[in-house]
Amino acid sequence: MRRAVVSIPLELLQQLQQFLQQLLLDALEWVKALGPVGAIAFIGIYIVATVAFVPGSLLTLGAGVVFGVIQGSILVFVGATIGATLAFLVGRYLARGWISQKIAGNDKFAAIDRAVGKEGFKIVFLTRLSPIFPFNLLNYGMGITGVSLRDYFLASVGMIPGTMMYVYLGSLAGNIATLGTGDQPSNATITWAIRIIGFIATALVTVYVTKVARKALANAVPETNSAPTEQRSI
Repeated sequence: MRRAVVSIPLELLQQLQQFLQQLLLDALEWVKALGPVGAIAFIGIYIVATVAFVPGSLLTLGAGVVFGVIQGSILVFVGATIGATLAFLVGRYLARGWISQKIAGNDKFAAIDRAVGKEGFKIVFLTRLSPIFPFNLLNYGMGITGVSLRDYFLASVGMIPGTMMYVYLGSLAGNIATLGTGDQPSNATITWAIRIIGFIATALVTVYVTKVARKALANAVPETNSAPTEQRSI
């Protein structure tokens, strides 16, 4: 009975995944049929997908098929950056106020939040390089931190290596129908290069955020043991 209950949501998720995949493939075919205007339509679709939490990997691969590596990479970067910025603003203005109320009495959390805000560009840039951090979730999550909109926007350049890799791999597929079937060709050298870059970025951002958090906590609670020591000396 328990297995049956669990299998129902799994089946629904699989059906939803298949539906979204087919929807995106149809959208790519439509974009291709539009000709020169398709570039604008593609950017619009990518923006909506980013804000709506729809994984963009299939669209990124499709950009390589429809537009080629150079133009496809540019269009994906523009669409992803605009979509990520809109999601960031939604997270900030719809959730930031609520978060601020919750942390109002927590000096430690507030200090960490301010520290992340000061080092925002570096942290966002490294998370963009790292494949471990979910792109769509990160967009909204950064909105509730103290990262400035300017730093967040500029740090989008961290998406470029991964974007170009996926667009290039998509260009090798040759046609849209091949995407999502597992039959698309790949380039092992480029794939491993991006994985190594992602691993290094993940390690750096983990170490860096930990360092920033410790420093923020140290500043928020300076010399916590000094007061008792002074009392004992008196």
